[in-house]
Amino acid sequence: MTTTPDLAAPSPLRRPWRSRPGDPAWARPALLALLAATALLYLVGLGRSGWANAFYSAAVQAGAHSWKAFFFGSFDAAGFITVDKPPASLWIMDLSARVFGVNSWSILVPQALEGVACVGVLYLTVRRWFGAPAGLLAGLVLALTPVATLMFRFNNPDALLVLLLTLAAYAVTRAIEKAGTRWLVLAAALVGLGFTTKMLQALLVVPAFVAAYGIAAPASPWRRVRHLALAGFALLASCAWWVAIVQRWPAAGRPYIGGSQTNSLVELIFGYNGVGRITGNETGSVVPGGTSRAGAWGATGVARLFSSSWGGQIAWLLPAALAFLTALLWLSRSAPRTDRTRAAAVLWGGTLLVTALVLSFAKGIIHEYYSVALAPAIGALVGIGASTAWARRSRMGWRLLLAGVIATTAVWSFVLLDRSPTWLPWLRPIVLVGGLASAAALVAADRLARRAALAVAAAGVTVALAGPAVYSVQTASAAHTGSLPTAGPAVSGGPGGRFGPGGAQARFAFGGTPQGGSAAQGAGPAIFNGPPGGTASGGGPSGAGSGAPAGGGSSRASAGAPGFGGPASNGAAGGLLDASRPSAALVALLEKDAGRYTWVAATVGSQSAAGYQLATDDPVMSLGGFNGSDPYPTLAEFEALVNAGKVHYFIAGGAGSTAGDGGSTGSGSAAGSSAGAAPTAGAQTSGGSNSMSAISAWVAAHFTSQTVGGITVYDLSSRSS
Repeated sequence: MTTTPDLAAPSPLRRPWRSRPGDPAWARPALLALLAATALLYLVGLGRSGWANAFYSAAVQAGAHSWKAFFFGSFDAAGFITVDKPPASLWIMDLSARVFGVNSWSILVPQALEGVACVGVLYLTVRRWFGAPAGLLAGLVLALTPVATLMFRFNNPDALLVLLLTLAAYAVTRAIEKAGTRWLVLAAALVGLGFTTKMLQALLVVPAFVAAYGIAAPASPWRRVRHLALAGFALLASCAWWVAIVQRWPAAGRPYIGGSQTNSLVELIFGYNGVGRITGNETGSVVPGGTSRAGAWGATGVARLFSSSWGGQIAWLLPAALAFLTALLWLSRSAPRTDRTRAAAVLWGGTLLVTALVLSFAKGIIHEYYSVALAPAIGALVGIGASTAWARRSRMGWRLLLAGVIATTAVWSFVLLDRSPTWLPWLRPIVLVGGLASAAALVAADRLARRAALAVAAAGVTVALAGPAVYSVQTASAAHTGSLPTAGPAVSGGPGGRFGPGGAQARFAFGGTPQGGSAAQGAGPAIFNGPPGGTASGGGPSGAGSGAPAGGGSSRASAGAPGFGGPASNGAAGGLLDASRPSAALVALLEKDAGRYTWVAATVGSQSAAGYQLATDDPVMSLGGFNGSDPYPTLAEFEALVNAGKVHYFIAGGAGSTAGDGGSTGSGSAAGSSAGAAPTAGAQTSGGSNSMSAISAWVAAHFTSQTVGGITVYDLSSRSS
């Protein structure tokens, strides 16, 4: 006998959103309320983040102007270099920008809607086997996970990736029910589209999906193997089609593959964005010499996800999810092979464990927001585990499990909240006392009247979700810009900060300090600490890197508008993590005679180029790609482009620059060199190439500089020698 009811599958004609037989009358209204509340959380005040990650916003601008840039994921409409990720997430934003114009809302609203859809899909997936209450709790946990709130309000690829993998989990669930090949092939295709969103990270779910279907599908062993082989071919095809086209396309007719050292998409997949993230051996990384220093991205190990910089992002209900996973596996230990409790535990538990272990032990470039990939699995395990335990609450063991989970979650929430001691200090004792009281009452739940027992359960859920809920609200109320956003208020001290001990008290990249209440916002390897006085990106309205008005304006918004670049008389050159913020005077200079040039300007690093490109709505050449470390262009190639009259200006500063004339503020770099002095290039941030240093020296030697809005600019149309 199975340990879960074998709920009849709905008729193919029934829409999945409609109530199923056996669902309580309140199920559909509760679902609609959950989706509406999620939409409010993810959409209200969305425009305050401006361009969010200007690197991707600039690529959206390019794709909105050029279909070729759209297909390849080019950073600029002229097709000089791509972003360092595949373009599927950009395609969604590109289409939105083509319809509604290039502005903050057209870029960020698709991410928010993807988040709402993800909550709905997770509800549908869990509800199929475990009922509406489990589905609602799973969706609620996902919606209130702080890092999910962050990423579904941001324009990194992670929002689409999480949605696609959740859809794939739904398809695997359907496939397991009747050993259906169509659903299994659909799941493989969705994972493949996830690969075209963020490469190998999408494949972390494959072991769990294969194990769940291989164990639980109601078919003979040979038939299951055949089905999985067919799905494998579908996965390979859905991963490879775009890669094959790009690789076969003549290199001279497409953008350079950003993030690679050999203009190869295959190298990018398995190197910088692949194995290098695990081993730390990343040619072209932001760490000199091409390999990551020991501890450059934080201490590795199983404690990473619970550390000061990661814990508040994702770990609130991680202990609960692990406890319920253990209980579900124990419950189904003697059940038939096709038992759905075991299948769900393998599906979601395998996804959680594989992804968590990779994030915990990766030695290369890794950021806290990657943990959003864990949110659906945590939500599913909490929803399934809590509903399963509640249905068996007449037994002491299951009541003790529920009580233990609530008590542990309350204590852990107290610890996480205590890492921000001055932020909502009154909440900590409420969560702790309320959680312990709810846990004690749950032990006696079998002796309580039904309504009283439900009230105790509701109190326990409320206490368990109070911490992530307030973190999520705080995250939604703050602006987030730059390359390294984090959720929630600033955390203090503690081991395991991103670059070693000290947490948020440590020096941040380029001498900045966290803004707007986000821990480790804008941080990079400590080796890049530059001149004091910069500000880290993200977190608050004053964060460098915002490229649009706070309310979301067009790409031609005034450079001096709020959220774009501060006073019109001042600008910032940007840097490795923050977009440039050009003054109105510099924007006017760049736009003068812009139609005569393919690129109105060139500068080192994509974040620096992004601000200028978004401000002018004209292509800007990102020398060396995101880190300024890609070996493209060489000096000879750049000279040829300048001699052909394709580039108008060279803008000093940019990724990794340290020389400055003191006329610029902001993080990452000074404005540039003083007149006549060679600007410092960003190639020092990697062992990949010295081309950017050579280009910078050549420009300084042959062209005259001028300072506009605090930024050093060289007119490449007029040689000085």
